[in-house]
Amino acid sequence: MKKIIIAVLVLFASINTAFSQNADAVKGTWLSEYKDAKIEIYKSADKYAGKIVWTKDMYEADGKTLKKDNKNTNESLRNRTIVNLVILTGFTYDDGEWTDGEIYDPKNGKTYKSKMKIKGSTLEVRGYVGSPMFGKTTVWTRVS
Repeated sequence: MKKIIIAVLVLFASINTAFSQNADAVKGTWLSEYKDAKIEIYKSADKYAGKIVWTKDMYEADGKTLKKDNKNTNESLRNRTIVNLVILTGFTYDDGEWTDGEIYDPKNGKTYKSKMKIKGSTLEVRGYVGSPMFGKTTVWTRVS
């Protein structure tokens, strides 16, 4: 009888482990939905953040100068380069989702509340104002 109970407990633990998601599973490099940027997600202290590490159009017309964050609503931040720009901040892991974060969109210079969830080999990133009901989801693909 003890062997059966132990076998059931081991089976239950292995199934639970297989279905539970690791908080660090989000770490790595992700390709944006339009394949025009790669974002590296990393852990900083007890939160998750992400920065742009590559863009399809990284340079100004001279081919040497990195593009700047010129759409930022804060004029003092417009000199930052898009490459290495932190666009994801403050995410915490909670029951299969990374929540309570923010995403910055350098295309329009605005910051939105955000949450993320892994589905297979993709990452659903939802930016919103107020409630997640009022937002937009973009789907990123993991870069090998």
